[in-house]
Amino acid sequence: MFQLDHKDPRPLYEQIKGKVKELIISGVLKENDKVPSVRELASTLTINPNTIQKAYRDLETEGYIYSLRAKGSFVAPKREVVKRSDIDEILTELSALVSKIRFLGIAYEEANEILIKEYKGKE
Repeated sequence: MFQLDHKDPRPLYEQIKGKVKELIISGVLKENDKVPSVRELASTLTINPNTIQKAYRDLETEGYIYSLRAKGSFVAPKREVVKRSDIDEILTELSALVSKIRFLGIAYEEANEILIKEYKGKE
């Protein structure tokens, strides 16, 4: 499903959270899809199951997944109420990307065209 970057300064559970969020947001994992079990993912990534459990617990708290006893964890339906902190986080990331785009000398028109294409393509 994905690999961890051991050179990444973030803790492993944060990397796992980030990757699962990315898969959900991009539509690779859809509403009510089963996510890999803690044991399965720990085995695949060869890391402690407690690390996976912490990532999944955080993802559940944040509303990205839900758990059913003895069944596993699943992608949560899109939330009707979006947290302001989620919006602020995304806007901060977008601002950082715009700074990189400007630094690299990418024309406004080119960047805007890509943004519009991506935004409309996902609707």
